[in-house]
Amino acid sequence: MRIEIIPCLQDNYSYLIVDEINNNACVIDPSEAEPIIKFIEKNNINLKYILNTHHHFDHIGGNIDLKKKYNSIVVGYKDDANRIPEIDILVEDNQLWKAENFEAKIMHIPGHTTGHISFYFFKEKLIFTGDTLFSLGCGKIFEGTYEEMFTSLNKIKSLPEDTKIYCGHEYTLQNSKFCIKHDPANLDLQKKIIDIKKKLVNNTPSIPSTLKDEIECNIFLRANNIESFSKLRDLKDNF
Repeated sequence: MRIEIIPCLQDNYSYLIVDEINNNACVIDPSEAEPIIKFIEKNNINLKYILNTHHHFDHIGGNIDLKKKYNSIVVGYKDDANRIPEIDILVEDNQLWKAENFEAKIMHIPGHTTGHISFYFFKEKLIFTGDTLFSLGCGKIFEGTYEEMFTSLNKIKSLPEDTKIYCGHEYTLQNSKFCIKHDPANLDLQKKIIDIKKKLVNNTPSIPSTLKDEIECNIFLRANNIESFSKLRDLKDNF
């Protein structure tokens, strides 16, 4: 399997998971169809599945056009059946979704939205976290509670440390400014900021991160109780 990162809209990332044996692929969170179609056509990829982490438009905006063009199968959380366009397969927490050579564990991680899930490709040690966990940040709490988001982040935090984190947006540099303000003596964070800046100067995504990096550097994952997490989330909302 290989991962192709496709920039969409202003700062979104959609991801193609390509099975190199047969060139079949899943797309994670197609924000818009055009850049994905362009990449697929250029590389002769067969888009079999559309996997949505949540219902926000900048994560499902390409569903209708992609399904129409490629007859792809749309996979999303069962309780968002009425909010994810063209949904075909309804999945739930802890389910193993398997199709062809693709296999992922579904993790329900509410907070940003009530129906947010991640797709954890455990054999490849990859997780697609949508807008729950960002590199050096976490999503705003729109529909859930502080406690739900804190619990969701801790679910992700419990995975193997070499798991690669693929999130929904290129927010890493901006997030780093908040982290360093509240954790200025963190040497791991200081090094990571240097690396992020180098990547962005070279027009390279800061994604993927690793869970180890996030545990060492992401102030939201370093919060050890709901009170400190809630305070940080409020501060970030007004940063």
